[in-house]
Amino acid sequence: MTLGLDSQTLTADAPGRVRPVRAAFIGGGFMASVHSRAARAARAELIGGVSSSPESSRRAAAEYGLDRSYDSLEELLADPEVDVVHVCTPNALHFAQAHAVIAAGKHVICEKPLGITAAEALSLTEAAAAAGVVAAVPFVYRFHPMVREARARVASGEVGRLLSIHGSYLQDWLVSSTDDDWRVDPEHGGRSRAFADIGSHLVDLVEFVTGDRVSRVSATKRTFFAERARNKAISTEDAIAITVETAAGALGTLLVSQAAPGRKNRLELEIAGENQSLMFNQERPEELWIGRQDGNSVLLRDPATLSPDAARLCTVPAGHAQGYQDAFNAFIADAYRAIAGQVPEGLPVFADGLRAAQLTEAVFESAESGSWVSTAETLIEEKR
Repeated sequence: MTLGLDSQTLTADAPGRVRPVRAAFIGGGFMASVHSRAARAARAELIGGVSSSPESSRRAAAEYGLDRSYDSLEELLADPEVDVVHVCTPNALHFAQAHAVIAAGKHVICEKPLGITAAEALSLTEAAAAAGVVAAVPFVYRFHPMVREARARVASGEVGRLLSIHGSYLQDWLVSSTDDDWRVDPEHGGRSRAFADIGSHLVDLVEFVTGDRVSRVSATKRTFFAERARNKAISTEDAIAITVETAAGALGTLLVSQAAPGRKNRLELEIAGENQSLMFNQERPEELWIGRQDGNSVLLRDPATLSPDAARLCTVPAGHAQGYQDAFNAFIADAYRAIAGQVPEGLPVFADGLRAAQLTEAVFESAESGSWVSTAETLIEEKR
């Protein structure tokens, strides 16, 4: 049996010659480490990186095994050896940095949110389309094999007409008033915290797995701690509860919280159709729960029994656990395939980042007005 993705992604260098993708990184924190590991797994050449200062750039280059460090973003973008740039910085920097990457004619993989407003996300999406570059955004939970299996079962009609959706994304890293982070400050993280940071992943999964659109929302948000260790007069939300209706008429409830003790990274999605229910929990990524009126079962990840799109994401045999970094590796590998001219199934692109930004604004409009709000469709043709 052949397992997994063909991880070496090549780009054209000259007629008859190919070479690995050559990647560079902006940022020196946790996400840059995740991106660099995924790029290495995809057999890219890790050309270099830039961070908040020349000293930080040198530290990050040494820590992540990059060939060199740059003293400025301008120096990085002027390097003809760089094919793709990974933007792994705080939210408020994404818009200007990704725009600069696109203007330099390089492919871009930008952390979400693409901007702190939907207008910024739209500007980036249009710029990438006009430049003809690959522009991807890491909605990486799409790349768990059991998520793809759920999607395939919905698409095949096995689940039946969609009736209801129940989902949550719960973390506990901001459960105390002594817990703090740059994301709490809207100047760095944007108007929304919990929803933009993790709720966007949940809604992306809702639409990706079901193939249906959230058509309107009714939301309530809470800030439990008005003051934290460093930040005062806090306005960004700790938790948000959302009722949703889809274009096909299904109803759903979603809860997003960064103040749920004991929940480290619990992303759970359950959908109910006329024939069966499906439930995926990111903290148990090897399983897909299947509910039927006459009995329930748990399907374990095994490439021999999964749909082709799910099986292709299996990199190790059944019984050898795959997790978050594996999903991220698969996302980066598919983004590099797109750079090489392929069309990978389900690759999240800037149009998906724009969709997330528009949904964030709709959710906040609802929370502040106390009324149902229709969600805007993306204005750029999507590659889903």
